[in-house]
Amino acid sequence: MTERRASILLVEDDDGTRRAVASNLEGHGYGVRAAADGEEALVLWELRRPDLILLDLGLPGIDGIGVLRRVRRDATTPVIILSARGEERDKVEALDEGADDYLAKPFGMAELHARVRAALRRTLVRDIDPTGALQIGTLRLDPDRRLVTVGDVEVRLTPREYELVKVLLANAGRVVTRGRLLRAVWGTAYAEEGHYLHVYVGQIRRKLAAADPDGALADLFVAEPGVGYRIRGDS
Repeated sequence: MTERRASILLVEDDDGTRRAVASNLEGHGYGVRAAADGEEALVLWELRRPDLILLDLGLPGIDGIGVLRRVRRDATTPVIILSARGEERDKVEALDEGADDYLAKPFGMAELHARVRAALRRTLVRDIDPTGALQIGTLRLDPDRRLVTVGDVEVRLTPREYELVKVLLANAGRVVTRGRLLRAVWGTAYAEEGHYLHVYVGQIRRKLAAADPDGALADLFVAEPGVGYRIRGDS
């Protein structure tokens, strides 16, 4: 069976960047529609819902955050932010508003393609486990039994370690901000206690390493400095 051609909405106000990125993506087999501002982006979004959105933040008229909020009102379409705004607060705001990933300009096309493939895998070819279990590589979380295993080895996690792994596995490949993790696991009163995450993620890594002598999960948890954590979606 022929694989369906994934559709991408590219929203970028710089003419040169927009043409170059669109041409490159089309050359790699994607169907691309491009918009130069937020208003045009929302029109194209409504006309034909794409599989993925590449979204600049600094747009004329409705900015990128405004477009993102509109999309997130009724869809979970993956959104990768492409922006020259490299400050930590801009990344965190976009991710907290529902973006799946963030690439600061200038970026390499190889990295962009890797992020696009990871985002589309989650949308187009994600395996659904009938038991509701979450799995990446040899790491498996069974929510019914509250059991985490690596292969056939049970990993004994504390309740908060378990919840951290659950949130990250449920968002495999996506950056989950520190604030979102803290609110999900500790509650809103702890939303600024970022040091908790460093300690708990370190504990989880050590426990997984003990159950994984081959080191297959050694780089599974990726820290995004100043932003949060992700579990590699291609493990």
